[in-house]
Amino acid sequence: MEYLNIDGHHFYNMVVNASNKLENQKDFVNSLNVFPVPDGDTGTNMSMTFKSAVLEVSNSKDSSIESISKQLARGALMGARGNSGVILSQIFRGIAKGLQGKKQVNSEEFANSLQEGAKSAYKAVMRPTEGTILTVIRAAGESAVKSSKEDITELLQDVCSYSRTILNKTPDMLPVLKKAKVVDAGGMGLLIILQGMQEVLRDGKENVVVEEAHDKEVKSAVKDLGQQDIKYGYCTEFFIHSKGTCINEFKKKLETIGDSMVVVDDEDIIKVHIHTNDPGWILSEAIKLGELSKIKVDNMREQHRHLLSIENFEENSDEDKAYDSEKLSYEEKTESQKYALISVAMGDGIKSIFEDLGVDYVIEGGQTMNPSTEDILNCINKVNAKNIIILPNNKNIIMSANQAKEISNKNVKIVPSKTIPQGITAITSFNSDMDIDENISTMERALTTVTTGSVTYAVRDTEIDDISIKKGDILGLIDGKIEQVGKDIFEVCGELLNHMIKEDSELISIYYGIDCEEEKVKHFVEEIEKKYTEMDVQCYSGKQPLYYFIVSVE
Repeated sequence: MEYLNIDGHHFYNMVVNASNKLENQKDFVNSLNVFPVPDGDTGTNMSMTFKSAVLEVSNSKDSSIESISKQLARGALMGARGNSGVILSQIFRGIAKGLQGKKQVNSEEFANSLQEGAKSAYKAVMRPTEGTILTVIRAAGESAVKSSKEDITELLQDVCSYSRTILNKTPDMLPVLKKAKVVDAGGMGLLIILQGMQEVLRDGKENVVVEEAHDKEVKSAVKDLGQQDIKYGYCTEFFIHSKGTCINEFKKKLETIGDSMVVVDDEDIIKVHIHTNDPGWILSEAIKLGELSKIKVDNMREQHRHLLSIENFEENSDEDKAYDSEKLSYEEKTESQKYALISVAMGDGIKSIFEDLGVDYVIEGGQTMNPSTEDILNCINKVNAKNIIILPNNKNIIMSANQAKEISNKNVKIVPSKTIPQGITAITSFNSDMDIDENISTMERALTTVTTGSVTYAVRDTEIDDISIKKGDILGLIDGKIEQVGKDIFEVCGELLNHMIKEDSELISIYYGIDCEEEKVKHFVEEIEKKYTEMDVQCYSGKQPLYYFIVSVE
């Protein structure tokens, strides 16, 4: 259909369809992540971010494109997860800026808004890298403003066509993509969004937010509850693709750590639904039975807070104040303190370590479950301290943490820890008697003293740096780079440590995951102590999912 102008109603339909399309293809986007590890979650992060954005405008009665785009940008900002999600939120914040003051727009005005989206995204990244989602949004903006099409349907067709062309060239811009024989995952996610927006105008159809049964159940389950009444905070749902698997033992395990459990076996697909406090452990157990898809994890406590606060969340005409965190603040500690420490971690053992080291709040998350900007902001609002220090402990969470810092009106500092061991070492160097700048400087220096290794498994066949990898192989990574491939977790971990240890190394720390057998770990540690007699060896039950070992050398 021809559209010479689009208003808020049209734009809403466009983004709803885009969100539904991305949700359906998020697993495909995840599969494009370069490393074949089980935490490749670009598609999941982008989908959850965009779904949060769309839900923000789902009940809007406003028909102006300015209002809808602004609400969408707000929802994306608060729901942003992972680096890809943060960049996506900035794209739509820029688009909203380009649509400011408009009830409806023509093709030229809409094209300018796409270019504003590209500018906003580039500004949000300290060191922009070409061959990523940034390149694709820039291509989209440039092709839009150069187009002479007055029909916005045709304009978006040109945008999608050129964006796909540029996306296909991303392997030539980033050697790591070419070696893995994939295009950029974030760029693909953005292309899917653009295609979803164009399809609505082309087909002239109405759309509704895809709200599956578990989404509706989460809302109804938490609406009338007090937060303290929610015993199990995460509504977890997913499919297991497995043939001839006996699920009785799996069901018995689930019964011990949750409620509202439903496990349905339909030939080669198992549908799982449960309320739990440890979704990571459940996913780790489930993946032993087969491949997982349609994974959904909702924080019901967060849903409850959101339902209580959403009616009080008034729109603010000032762009910066539109995201004022005060409207989302919750009950704080009554006594002000000099410092508050916030850390992100997954695994009950690792969470306990941070708590024992004096961390005030540990946000559940990490690999596969990046907390959103709002998750981090909510935690900031819970503490009453003059200085708040956040340790993301994951490179894919740093941008969300910084975004929460910018929204907050408190004195928040981010120590850019990229791994759990870095975060632990940084915490141990913290001194409450020092001023904030001294502490940040000391903690950041501590990060440089840590070399981190991890042991996990390959989720697909691939070849990286001339290393042939088969699905199911055990992978050893040092600071995010694959260094070892084998069949035995202990052999791979041992070789990994051998590569990590240097002449001046003094301390080895080993955090074993929920899938490791304690007796075998104990024997492995004894062998490590015999091999490196001059070093101090510490071992902890991290209980983290997906990673058999997280190790560090200092």
